[in-house]
Amino acid sequence: MLIALGVDNFGSGLFLPLSLLYGMQVVGLPVAVAGSVVTVGKLLGLAAPALAGRFVDRFGPRQVVIASQVLQAVGTFVYLVAGDAVTVLVASALLAAGQQAFYSSVFAMIADTVQPGDSTDSAFAVVGAVRGSCFGLGGLVGGALTAAGPAALRVAVAVDGVTFLAAAAVLLLFLHVSHVRHDREQAVSVLRNRPYLVLIIVTALGSLASDVFLEGISVYVIEVLRGPSWVAGTMVTVLTISGIAFGAIVVRWTRSWWRTTGIRIGYVITAVWAVVSLGAVLVPPPVLPPYLLGTSVLLAAALIIGNRVNALAEAAAPRATRGRYMAAFQYAFTAAGIAAPGVVALFAVGPWLPWLVSAVAATVAAAAVPYLTKNLPEDAVRGRQGTMAST
Repeated sequence: MLIALGVDNFGSGLFLPLSLLYGMQVVGLPVAVAGSVVTVGKLLGLAAPALAGRFVDRFGPRQVVIASQVLQAVGTFVYLVAGDAVTVLVASALLAAGQQAFYSSVFAMIADTVQPGDSTDSAFAVVGAVRGSCFGLGGLVGGALTAAGPAALRVAVAVDGVTFLAAAAVLLLFLHVSHVRHDREQAVSVLRNRPYLVLIIVTALGSLASDVFLEGISVYVIEVLRGPSWVAGTMVTVLTISGIAFGAIVVRWTRSWWRTTGIRIGYVITAVWAVVSLGAVLVPPPVLPPYLLGTSVLLAAALIIGNRVNALAEAAAPRATRGRYMAAFQYAFTAAGIAAPGVVALFAVGPWLPWLVSAVAATVAAAAVPYLTKNLPEDAVRGRQGTMAST
C-alpha cells in the first residue's frame, strides 16, 4: 500500500501544480479562460464523493481507490489530447472526480490494513509521511520541467497518468484486504447524525488556516511584506519536511492522548500561528526571513499534533455506512479549500484580515472539540491506545 500511494503521490506532485500552466502553454488558452475552466472542472468533481461512498460500502475501499486512480489516469490522458477549453474542462473534471473519490476511500482502506492491536493513528501518520515526501519529490521534478518548455509539460502529464495506473496495478495485484458488508437497517444517515455533522464543520474550520497558508503565503510575503521572493517557497518546504520528519514521532509520543485532545491542541496552536503570522508586519526586514520560517515550524506543529482527525472520523463512522460517512467527511477539506482563496483576497482590505479570519476559525473549532468528546463514540474518541483524560 505504501509503495502504491507513494507512486500515486509522486505523479500528483509532478503535474497537479502545473495543470493551469499546461492549459496556457500547451493548449494555448488565455490565463483567464484556463483558470475558469480548471476551476469549473474541479467544481464538477465535487459530485464524486457521494457516489464513491456508496461504492465503498458495497464493494470495499480498496476497489474504490483503484477505480479513482484509473479515473485520474483517464483525466491525464484527456489532457494529453486536449486542444480547446472543452477538453481541458473534461480532463479537469475527471481528475477532480478521481481525486475526490480517492480521498473519500483511502482512509478507510488504510484503516482496513491495520492489524488488531496496532494504532490506526500511527498508520495514518506513516502513510502521510510517505505521501507527503513523494508529492514533494514530484513537485521538485515538476518545477524543473517548467523551465524546459511545453514539451516537458506533456511529459509530466504522461508520467502522471502512468503513475496512476502503476499505483492501481500494485493495489490490485498485491494488496489483499477483506471487506465485510454490514447490516444497514440500523444505520443512521449522516444528515441525521448531529455529532458527526459537527465533526465535519469543526474540521472545515480547523483546516481553513492551512489552506490559507498554501494559497496566500506568496501574496503575503511578496505583496504585503515586500519580503524576498524565495521565502514563500522555502516556507512551504519547511512545512512539508517538518511533517515528514516528525509526524510519526509526535503521534508515538502522544499515543496516550485521546484523539480529541490532540485535535484541540492542534487548533489552539493554529490560532496562535495566525496571530504570529500577522505579527510579521512589525518585524524588521533583516529578521523577516528567519521569523517567517519559524512560523512554518509552528504551523507544522499544529498540523502534526492535530492530524488525528482522519482517524477520529473513520472510527466514529458506523461500520455499515462507513464509506458514505467518510465521503461526507471529505467535504470538510473541500469546503476549506474553496473558501481559502476568498479569505486570501481579504489582503486587499487589510494585511490583518485573513489572519484574523484564520485565527477565529481555529478558535471556534477548538472551542467545539469538547462537544465531540462528549457525543462521538467513546472508543473513537479514545483511540485504541488512548488512556489520558480529555479536556
